[in-house]
Amino acid sequence: MGNDLNQNSGSRGRGLSEGLVVGLDAGGTRTRAMCASASDSRLLGEGAAGPGNALTVPEPQLTDHLTEAITAAVPESARGRVVAVAGGFAGATGASADDPGYLHARSALTEALRRLGIPSGPVEIRSDIEAAFASAPGTPSDGLALVAGTGAVAMRIAGRRATTTVDGDGWLLGDDGSGFWIGRSAVRAALRMADGRGEGTVLAVLVGRAFGVPGEVLPGTGSVPDWSPAHREDYRRHLLPAVMADPPIRLARLAPLVVEAAGEKDPVAMGILDEAAGQLTDTVRALNHRPGEPLVATGGLLGPDGPLTAPLTTRLHALGLTLDWVADGCRGAVALARLAQQGDGR
Repeated sequence: MGNDLNQNSGSRGRGLSEGLVVGLDAGGTRTRAMCASASDSRLLGEGAAGPGNALTVPEPQLTDHLTEAITAAVPESARGRVVAVAGGFAGATGASADDPGYLHARSALTEALRRLGIPSGPVEIRSDIEAAFASAPGTPSDGLALVAGTGAVAMRIAGRRATTTVDGDGWLLGDDGSGFWIGRSAVRAALRMADGRGEGTVLAVLVGRAFGVPGEVLPGTGSVPDWSPAHREDYRRHLLPAVMADPPIRLARLAPLVVEAAGEKDPVAMGILDEAAGQLTDTVRALNHRPGEPLVATGGLLGPDGPLTAPLTTRLHALGLTLDWVADGCRGAVALARLAQQGDGR
């Protein structure tokens, strides 16, 4: 990671005396840290480390990951100039001081800052979704946030804090329209074709390959299989144990196969993606939206090349809403740290 605070000349030298803020985006797979100027949010340093979910990562490990990311973003010579820190944590919310994720995140971040000798100025703990919402241009304070990646959840944000949540109920009970939901739908479609309840789909071949079903059980390679009854039974006999052997959430890795099949105009795959976009639309609609209010989205399904971006955008336009996609919550966390330093963190 680059670090302008290590530069000693030119315009980058301005970072040698000004106050600094640190923003953290601590998600399920990695923790990112950004160090920026407190005066104008100019990026000066970045760092990254392991997972940062405040509910699932043990507190000692979470502390280590935060320490590692901040160490890379803020060199030792500059740590005394940090005036505020904000972190958006998966599994945490600032809505309640009794929230377990909030308590774990605050404790781990406090210890990480102590280790690094960073002054105990304002420290803001938010959810990763609140930080992502704040990453939108202008750092909006009110509106809607939508996450569609491995999981799916939508929130109403008021005063830069989440007030209402729709879905985000996990793979067993919800996350409708998510990457997991799409992957599970692919397996269901393959099994329904194999047992005669569903229509033919190339997903049967793609899913079979992904789970190591022997090639001789997959006739019609690259197309819709033309199975005999014996092939159908062999397929199910190989596929079911392989699926059950993995943690359920790993079905999300099959989502790209649905996108691939839809690109080949497979009607079943196209139907799955269309239904996923409809599910996410229903999730947003449940927040009692107001036409024209901000809708900030993040997650791989909704990025510039996301498979649900176009169909969801069309549906949301009918509701008077426009997607504003952000990559993550790091920039938003920087903005929240600056607001906290100015006494406007709300």
